[in-house]
Amino acid sequence: MEVTKKTRRHFLLQSSGFLVLFLSVSVLLAWLTTRYSLDFDWTATGRNTLSAASVKVLEHLQGPLTITAYTSGNDESPLRKHIRELIKRYQKHKPDISLEFVDPLTNPDKVRALGIRMDGEMIFSYANRSEHVTAFDEASLTNAMQRLLRVQQRKIVFVTGHGERDPQGRANHDYGGFFQSLANKGIQTKKVNLAQEHAIPADTAALVIAGPQVDYLEGEIKLIQNYLDAGGNLLWLHDPLSKVNLPALSSSLGIEFQSGIIIDRDVELLGIKDPSIIMAAEYPAHPITKGFTFLTLFPRALGINTAANKTTWQYTTILQSVKNSWLERGDLHSGSVRFDPKVDLPGPIVFGVAGSREIKAKPTPDNTKTDNAKTNTAKTDSLKPTAVGSPTTQRVVIVGDGDFISNAFWENQGNQQLGENIINWLAQDDSFIDIPIAAAIDTQIVISQTGFILLGAFFILLVPAGLGLAGIVIWLRRRKR
Repeated sequence: MEVTKKTRRHFLLQSSGFLVLFLSVSVLLAWLTTRYSLDFDWTATGRNTLSAASVKVLEHLQGPLTITAYTSGNDESPLRKHIRELIKRYQKHKPDISLEFVDPLTNPDKVRALGIRMDGEMIFSYANRSEHVTAFDEASLTNAMQRLLRVQQRKIVFVTGHGERDPQGRANHDYGGFFQSLANKGIQTKKVNLAQEHAIPADTAALVIAGPQVDYLEGEIKLIQNYLDAGGNLLWLHDPLSKVNLPALSSSLGIEFQSGIIIDRDVELLGIKDPSIIMAAEYPAHPITKGFTFLTLFPRALGINTAANKTTWQYTTILQSVKNSWLERGDLHSGSVRFDPKVDLPGPIVFGVAGSREIKAKPTPDNTKTDNAKTNTAKTDSLKPTAVGSPTTQRVVIVGDGDFISNAFWENQGNQQLGENIINWLAQDDSFIDIPIAAAIDTQIVISQTGFILLGAFFILLVPAGLGLAGIVIWLRRRKR
């Protein structure tokens, strides 16, 4: 093609037009980035995206949420940037979350009055309630929002004095880990020794009987019965090896604990060699198990029978073993455990039930006297209805296993969330039941000592030697040219 003045002008105009168009598009895109943003989170754990649990909590916040962060420095300080980026994830789902930074050095009197203890501490304010947050991660922020959503603090009261599991204990059979996680979400625990205190606190959201090792006194049973008659909620965790089944209480509730231990051979597929550790994979319809799809494990559970229930309680099964399981009534230590149709009961076996009833709660009169000869107690304080939300609805949950939320098992599979769902339902915080717990994938790399040595030799010896050899080969080839 012949290059003439005309073609030169044509190419010049074409190039100039392209340059102008390119600069115009670049400026337009730059302007758009100041008005709109589009983010993608390609991290393996989605650590830059809110979990489904946090989004669910935000859906329950019906009004504006104000966050005040007391941080020193200017807006470009690393801490303020980190807080701003973290809160921005929440603001994408709830635009009426406002964030304000306050330098604690400018108003020390106010900081002291508010009880600010560290640089970066945040105060969440919602519906005339507030929460202090001192950790800069999603779990801490979402837990604070959950606590704000609770109209009043829920108190779970444990009966003690009979060898029960300790809600603050650190032993494998205690519940310290599970209930510490609930404390972060606004649920507190309290222990009561009925033989000493002679009363169940009036602000009890749910009373817990967790594996007593010795029988209750008759007066203690009466106190619990008075509490139930007054509309109180109950969680009863009964162990198969316990000889304490409180027949008077189980009779009033209309339930019966079946003798034996549930056996499940299907757990061998999960690598569990003990068939007395059973699993639940499917759950009957109930608010506690609504949308619950996690596998749960229960070490040594017993069956619960409500067929002969002649009380006002209406029970729904929430936990049952798989079809291939059975209720073993023989000796587990006798060797191989096999199903005996003459003695054992075939599965599925119900080992968890939730009951409710509509009542007209009546507080017991003050100074109700008990049998002093049998209980060594003199008087009981008045008990008020404890149901929160609907004062005519009373709830109980009975599970034939107390180990599933113990320190040894509560973090396995879906045990933690199931336990939280049970507590929330009993405390009548139904809105929290379907908030799932985000499970992080395993990000650890485990390398044996041999593998570590080989990996080190590869990078320290082989890679440098390979690069040196390649350089020598290239040098020799160039010399031959």
